[in-house]
Amino acid sequence: MTAPKAEQPYRARVKNLGLLFGDDSPAVRHLLPLEQILVPPRQVRRHFDPRKMEQLIASVKAHGILENLVVRPSASHPDKYELVAGERRFRAATAVGLREVPVTIRELDDQQAVQLALVENLQREDLNPVEETEGILQLLGIRLGLSDAEVVSLLYRLQNESRGKVTDNVVGKTEWAAIEETFSSVGRLSWGSFIAHRLPLLNLPPDLLDALRQNQLAYTKARAIARIADPAQRATLLEATLQNNLSLKAIRQQVSAQLPAAPVSTSVSRQLQLLTGRIVAERVWQNPKKRKKLEKLMAQLETLLADPGPAGSGSA
Repeated sequence: MTAPKAEQPYRARVKNLGLLFGDDSPAVRHLLPLEQILVPPRQVRRHFDPRKMEQLIASVKAHGILENLVVRPSASHPDKYELVAGERRFRAATAVGLREVPVTIRELDDQQAVQLALVENLQREDLNPVEETEGILQLLGIRLGLSDAEVVSLLYRLQNESRGKVTDNVVGKTEWAAIEETFSSVGRLSWGSFIAHRLPLLNLPPDLLDALRQNQLAYTKARAIARIADPAQRATLLEATLQNNLSLKAIRQQVSAQLPAAPVSTSVSRQLQLLTGRIVAERVWQNPKKRKKLEKLMAQLETLLADPGPAGSGSA
Protein backbone atom coordinates (compact mmCIF):
# COMPACT_ATOMS: atom_id res chain seq x y z
CA MET A 1 0.00 0.00 0.00
CA THR A 2 1.34 3.42 -0.99
CA ALA A 3 2.02 5.81 1.86
CA PRO A 4 -0.04 9.02 1.96
CA LYS A 5 1.56 11.99 0.22
CA ALA A 6 1.86 13.90 3.49
CA GLU A 7 4.06 11.09 4.83
CA GLN A 8 6.30 11.23 1.78
CA PRO A 9 7.64 14.82 1.91
CA TYR A 10 10.80 13.86 0.06
CA ARG A 11 9.19 12.11 -2.90
CA ALA A 12 10.46 13.80 -6.04
CA ARG A 13 8.37 15.48 -8.68
CA VAL A 14 11.28 15.17 -11.07
CA LYS A 15 11.93 14.14 -14.62
CA ASN A 16 13.98 11.04 -15.42
CA LEU A 17 17.44 12.22 -14.45
CA GLY A 18 19.02 9.40 -16.43
CA LEU A 19 17.96 11.20 -19.61
CA LEU A 20 20.20 14.06 -18.57
CA PHE A 21 23.23 11.99 -19.57
CA GLY A 22 21.70 9.95 -22.36
CA ASP A 23 20.83 6.99 -20.14
CA ASP A 24 17.15 6.04 -20.22
CA SER A 25 17.62 2.53 -18.82
CA PRO A 26 15.63 1.66 -15.67
CA ALA A 27 17.37 2.48 -12.40
CA VAL A 28 18.78 -0.67 -10.78
CA ARG A 29 18.12 -0.92 -7.05
CA HIS A 30 21.20 -1.87 -5.02
CA LEU A 31 21.38 -2.10 -1.24
CA LEU A 32 24.52 -0.40 0.05
CA PRO A 33 25.77 -0.13 3.65
CA LEU A 34 25.67 3.45 4.94
CA GLU A 35 29.32 3.19 6.01
CA GLN A 36 30.32 2.80 2.36
CA ILE A 37 28.73 6.12 1.33
CA LEU A 38 30.79 9.33 1.49
CA VAL A 39 29.15 12.78 1.53
CA PRO A 40 31.19 15.29 -0.53
CA PRO A 41 32.12 18.54 1.27
CA ARG A 42 30.46 20.83 -1.27
CA GLN A 43 26.75 20.25 -1.62
CA VAL A 44 24.07 22.41 -3.25
CA ARG A 45 21.89 22.31 -0.16
CA ARG A 46 23.38 24.08 2.85
CA HIS A 47 20.33 24.31 5.10
CA PHE A 48 18.07 21.50 6.23
CA ASP A 49 14.73 22.61 7.66
CA PRO A 50 14.40 20.93 11.09
CA ARG A 51 10.62 20.48 10.80
CA LYS A 52 10.87 18.86 7.37
CA MET A 53 13.71 16.65 8.54
CA GLU A 54 11.54 15.45 11.45
CA GLN A 55 8.77 14.62 8.97
CA LEU A 56 11.21 12.76 6.76
CA ILE A 57 12.68 10.79 9.66
CA ALA A 58 9.17 9.77 10.74
CA SER A 59 8.37 8.70 7.17
CA VAL A 60 11.58 6.67 6.85
CA LYS A 61 10.92 5.04 10.22
CA ALA A 62 7.43 4.03 9.08
CA HIS A 63 8.03 3.17 5.43
CA GLY A 64 11.77 2.93 4.88
CA ILE A 65 13.59 4.61 2.00
CA LEU A 66 11.16 4.60 -0.91
CA GLU A 67 13.40 6.27 -3.48
CA ASN A 68 16.96 5.34 -4.40
CA LEU A 69 19.84 7.58 -3.44
CA VAL A 70 22.20 8.25 -6.35
CA VAL A 71 25.89 7.45 -5.83
CA ARG A 72 29.03 7.07 -7.93
CA PRO A 73 32.24 5.11 -7.30
CA SER A 74 34.68 7.13 -5.18
CA ALA A 75 37.90 8.06 -6.96
CA SER A 76 39.87 8.31 -3.71
CA HIS A 77 38.39 5.31 -1.86
CA PRO A 78 38.00 2.26 -4.15
CA ASP A 79 35.75 0.41 -1.71
CA LYS A 80 33.35 3.33 -1.17
CA TYR A 81 30.85 5.45 -3.08
CA GLU A 82 30.25 9.21 -3.19
CA LEU A 83 26.74 10.54 -2.62
CA VAL A 84 25.45 12.47 -5.63
CA ALA A 85 21.77 12.99 -4.78
CA GLY A 86 19.68 12.24 -1.70
CA GLU A 87 21.50 13.75 1.28
CA ARG A 88 18.25 14.34 3.19
CA ARG A 89 17.34 10.66 2.82
CA PHE A 90 20.89 9.71 3.83
CA ARG A 91 20.65 11.83 7.00
CA ALA A 92 17.22 10.43 7.83
CA ALA A 93 18.45 6.86 7.38
CA THR A 94 21.38 7.61 9.69
CA ALA A 95 19.05 9.12 12.30
CA VAL A 96 16.73 6.11 12.18
CA GLY A 97 19.65 3.70 12.46
CA LEU A 98 19.34 1.92 9.11
CA ARG A 99 22.38 -0.13 8.18
CA GLU A 100 21.86 -0.01 4.42
CA VAL A 101 19.92 2.05 1.90
CA PRO A 102 18.74 1.52 -1.69
CA VAL A 103 20.97 3.27 -4.22
CA THR A 104 21.40 3.74 -7.94
CA ILE A 105 25.07 3.53 -8.93
CA ARG A 106 26.12 5.71 -11.86
CA GLU A 107 29.48 6.20 -13.56
CA LEU A 108 29.75 10.01 -13.53
CA ASP A 109 32.63 12.43 -13.87
CA ASP A 110 32.86 15.46 -11.56
CA GLN A 111 30.93 17.73 -13.93
CA GLN A 112 28.11 15.23 -14.46
CA ALA A 113 27.86 14.56 -10.73
CA VAL A 114 27.45 18.24 -9.88
CA GLN A 115 24.99 18.74 -12.73
CA LEU A 116 22.81 15.81 -11.68
CA ALA A 117 22.83 16.93 -8.04
CA LEU A 118 21.80 20.45 -9.02
CA VAL A 119 18.99 19.40 -11.34
CA GLU A 120 17.68 16.83 -8.87
CA ASN A 121 17.56 19.41 -6.07
CA LEU A 122 16.14 22.20 -8.21
CA GLN A 123 13.37 20.05 -9.65
CA ARG A 124 12.26 19.08 -6.14
CA GLU A 125 11.27 22.74 -5.59
CA ASP A 126 12.37 22.78 -1.94
CA LEU A 127 15.64 24.71 -2.14
CA ASN A 128 15.51 28.17 -0.60
CA PRO A 129 15.77 31.10 -3.07
CA VAL A 130 19.48 31.69 -2.40
CA GLU A 131 20.40 28.01 -2.84
CA GLU A 132 18.24 27.92 -5.96
CA THR A 133 19.96 31.00 -7.41
CA GLU A 134 23.46 29.78 -6.63
CA GLY A 135 22.60 26.31 -7.91
CA ILE A 136 21.35 27.58 -11.27
CA LEU A 137 24.43 29.80 -11.64
CA GLN A 138 26.67 26.84 -10.89
CA LEU A 139 24.76 24.67 -13.35
CA LEU A 140 25.05 27.33 -16.07
CA GLY A 141 28.74 27.71 -15.27
CA ILE A 142 29.29 23.98 -15.77
CA ARG A 143 27.39 23.98 -19.06
CA LEU A 144 29.18 27.07 -20.39
CA GLY A 145 32.60 26.64 -18.79
CA LEU A 146 32.32 30.03 -17.05
CA SER A 147 32.66 31.40 -13.53
CA ASP A 148 29.60 32.64 -11.63
CA ALA A 149 30.55 36.27 -12.35
CA GLU A 150 30.94 35.53 -16.07
CA VAL A 151 27.56 33.79 -16.14
CA VAL A 152 25.89 36.82 -14.50
CA SER A 153 27.51 39.13 -17.06
CA LEU A 154 26.36 36.87 -19.90
CA LEU A 155 22.78 36.82 -18.61
CA TYR A 156 22.61 40.61 -18.45
CA ARG A 157 23.98 40.82 -22.00
CA LEU A 158 21.29 38.37 -23.04
CA GLN A 159 18.66 40.55 -21.38
CA ASN A 160 19.95 43.67 -23.17
CA GLU A 161 19.91 41.92 -26.54
CA SER A 162 16.36 40.68 -26.00
CA ARG A 163 15.34 44.31 -25.40
CA GLY A 164 16.95 45.43 -28.65
CA LYS A 165 19.98 47.03 -27.02
CA VAL A 166 23.18 46.57 -29.00
CA THR A 167 26.15 45.24 -27.01
CA ASP A 168 29.80 44.87 -27.95
CA ASN A 169 29.86 41.17 -27.09
CA VAL A 170 26.99 39.43 -28.84
CA VAL A 171 25.69 36.27 -27.17
CA GLY A 172 26.44 33.33 -29.46
CA LYS A 173 23.90 30.75 -30.61
CA THR A 174 25.64 28.02 -28.63
CA GLU A 175 25.40 30.07 -25.43
CA TRP A 176 21.75 30.92 -26.14
CA ALA A 177 20.94 27.24 -26.62
CA ALA A 178 22.79 26.17 -23.45
CA ILE A 179 20.96 28.77 -21.36
CA GLU A 180 17.53 27.83 -22.72
CA GLU A 181 18.22 24.10 -22.31
CA THR A 182 19.37 24.62 -18.73
CA PHE A 183 16.25 26.50 -17.66
CA SER A 184 14.08 24.00 -19.52
CA SER A 185 15.73 21.08 -17.68
CA VAL A 186 15.27 22.78 -14.32
CA GLY A 187 11.64 23.57 -15.11
CA ARG A 188 11.32 26.22 -12.39
CA LEU A 189 11.39 29.64 -14.05
CA SER A 190 12.45 31.37 -17.25
CA TRP A 191 15.85 33.00 -17.71
CA GLY A 192 14.13 36.41 -17.83
CA SER A 193 12.40 35.84 -14.50
CA PHE A 194 15.67 34.53 -13.05
CA ILE A 195 17.49 37.74 -14.02
CA ALA A 196 14.73 39.99 -12.70
CA HIS A 197 13.87 38.23 -9.45
CA ARG A 198 16.75 35.94 -8.47
CA LEU A 199 20.05 37.61 -9.38
CA PRO A 200 19.30 40.70 -7.22
CA LEU A 201 19.23 38.41 -4.17
CA LEU A 202 22.99 37.90 -4.40
CA ASN A 203 23.51 41.61 -3.73
CA LEU A 204 21.61 41.50 -0.43
CA PRO A 205 23.48 42.26 2.83
CA PRO A 206 24.87 39.17 4.63
CA ASP A 207 22.29 39.26 7.45
CA LEU A 208 19.41 39.07 4.97
CA LEU A 209 21.15 36.34 2.95
CA ASP A 210 21.54 34.27 6.12
CA ALA A 211 17.84 34.66 6.94
CA LEU A 212 16.93 33.55 3.42
CA ARG A 213 19.28 30.55 3.57
CA GLN A 214 17.59 29.40 6.78
CA ASN A 215 14.11 29.81 5.27
CA GLN A 216 13.24 32.41 7.91
CA LEU A 217 12.29 35.12 5.43
CA ALA A 218 10.53 35.42 2.08
CA TYR A 219 12.76 36.93 -0.59
CA THR A 220 10.21 39.68 -1.31
CA LYS A 221 10.48 40.79 2.32
CA ALA A 222 14.27 40.57 2.19
CA ARG A 223 14.41 42.87 -0.83
CA ALA A 224 12.13 45.37 0.90
CA ILE A 225 14.23 45.42 4.08
CA ALA A 226 17.41 45.78 2.01
CA ARG A 227 16.36 49.32 1.05
CA ILE A 228 17.53 50.44 4.50
CA ALA A 229 21.25 51.19 4.17
CA ASP A 230 22.00 51.65 7.87
CA PRO A 231 23.07 48.22 9.25
CA ALA A 232 21.69 48.85 12.76
CA GLN A 233 18.27 50.03 11.52
CA ARG A 234 18.13 47.16 9.06
CA ALA A 235 18.98 44.61 11.77
CA THR A 236 16.26 46.03 14.01
CA LEU A 237 13.62 45.75 11.29
CA LEU A 238 14.80 42.25 10.37
CA GLU A 239 14.52 41.12 13.99
CA ALA A 240 11.04 42.65 14.30
CA THR A 241 9.99 40.94 11.06
CA LEU A 242 11.17 37.52 12.23
CA GLN A 243 9.72 37.83 15.73
CA ASN A 244 6.35 39.29 14.74
CA ASN A 245 5.99 37.81 11.24
CA LEU A 246 5.43 41.27 9.76
CA SER A 247 3.58 41.39 6.46
CA LEU A 248 5.23 42.79 3.34
CA LYS A 249 2.93 45.82 3.56
CA ALA A 250 3.96 46.51 7.17
CA ILE A 251 7.63 46.15 6.25
CA ARG A 252 7.30 48.62 3.38
CA GLN A 253 5.57 51.11 5.66
CA GLN A 254 8.39 50.90 8.19
CA VAL A 255 11.00 51.17 5.46
CA SER A 256 9.33 54.30 4.05
CA ALA A 257 9.22 55.83 7.52
CA GLN A 258 12.95 55.25 8.01
CA LEU A 259 14.14 56.37 4.59
CA PRO A 260 15.28 60.01 4.44
CA ALA A 261 12.65 62.27 2.91
CA ALA A 262 13.51 63.94 -0.37
CA PRO A 263 14.55 67.60 0.09
CA VAL A 264 11.47 69.78 -0.33
CA SER A 265 13.32 72.39 -2.35
CA THR A 266 14.50 69.76 -4.84
CA SER A 267 11.06 68.19 -5.28
CA VAL A 268 9.33 71.58 -5.65
CA SER A 269 11.94 72.74 -8.13
CA ARG A 270 11.50 69.61 -10.20
CA GLN A 271 7.71 69.91 -10.08
CA LEU A 272 7.88 73.52 -11.29
CA GLN A 273 10.07 72.48 -14.19
CA LEU A 274 7.64 69.74 -15.18
CA LEU A 275 4.59 72.00 -14.91
CA THR A 276 6.23 74.77 -16.93
CA GLY A 277 7.15 72.28 -19.61
CA ARG A 278 3.58 70.98 -19.80
CA ILE A 279 2.11 74.50 -19.96
CA VAL A 280 4.36 75.40 -22.87
CA ALA A 281 3.89 72.09 -24.67
CA GLU A 282 0.09 72.21 -24.39
CA ARG A 283 -0.13 75.96 -25.20
CA VAL A 284 -2.62 76.45 -22.37
CA TRP A 285 -2.97 80.19 -23.10
CA GLN A 286 -4.75 79.42 -26.40
CA ASN A 287 -7.82 78.27 -24.44
CA PRO A 288 -9.71 81.46 -23.31
CA LYS A 289 -10.96 79.94 -20.03
CA LYS A 290 -7.60 78.43 -19.14
CA ARG A 291 -5.86 81.66 -20.16
CA LYS A 292 -7.74 83.63 -17.48
CA LYS A 293 -6.87 81.07 -14.81
CA LEU A 294 -3.26 81.07 -15.96
CA GLU A 295 -3.06 84.87 -15.75
CA LYS A 296 -4.48 84.73 -12.21
CA LEU A 297 -1.92 82.11 -11.17
CA MET A 298 0.88 84.12 -12.74
CA ALA A 299 -0.20 87.17 -10.76
CA GLN A 300 -0.07 85.12 -7.56
CA LEU A 301 3.43 83.99 -8.47
CA GLU A 302 4.49 87.57 -9.06
CA THR A 303 3.19 88.48 -5.60
CA LEU A 304 5.07 85.54 -4.11
CA LEU A 305 8.29 86.62 -5.77
CA ALA A 306 7.85 90.18 -4.54
CA ASP A 307 7.67 88.96 -0.94
CA PRO A 308 11.23 88.80 0.47
CA GLY A 309 10.21 85.94 2.79
CA PRO A 310 11.82 85.05 6.12
CA ALA A 311 15.47 85.87 6.66
CA GLY A 312 17.88 83.15 5.57
CA SER A 313 15.53 81.56 3.03
CA GLY A 314 17.20 80.40 -0.12
CA SER A 315 16.14 79.60 -3.61
CA ALA A 316 14.94 76.12 -4.53
